[in-house]
Amino acid sequence: MIKYDRLWVTMKERGITQYDLYTHYSISRSQLNRLKHNQNVEVDTINKLCSILQCKVEDIMEHFPDE
Repeated sequence: MIKYDRLWVTMKERGITQYDLYTHYSISRSQLNRLKHNQNVEVDTINKLCSILQCKVEDIMEHFPDE
């Protein structure tokens, strides 16, 4: 399972809010909702987030083995 808990920490460290993402960076609210619930998102979304936050993929998501 992929979890996006690190995304919220990285956003806080960078001073970027969810509001900023959907108003200034064109990340849709539905994509943010999918990230909140650890659901599938497109690689393009991950790429955009890495560019916006100037971070690596591992600063956004983490893999956990399925139980």
